[in-house]
Amino acid sequence: MKKVLSIAAVAALAVSFTACKKNYTCECTTYEDGVPMATTPNTIRDTKKKAQEQCEAQNTTVGSLKTECTLK
Repeated sequence: MKKVLSIAAVAALAVSFTACKKNYTCECTTYEDGVPMATTPNTIRDTKKKAQEQCEAQNTTVGSLKTECTLK
């Protein structure tokens, strides 16, 4: 019985340390000369930290066009 409980405890501990991948929405809004033109949602399936990094990597500025992305 102790062996079964020990194995169950180790398994539960291992599961608690794994990073959970979830679906996050990265919402990107494109502005032209400061006026919002379009908003596009993108789904990112990853850990929150990595999803945040991927979302922020989509921020761009080209001439008068600027795209700002935020994780929702």
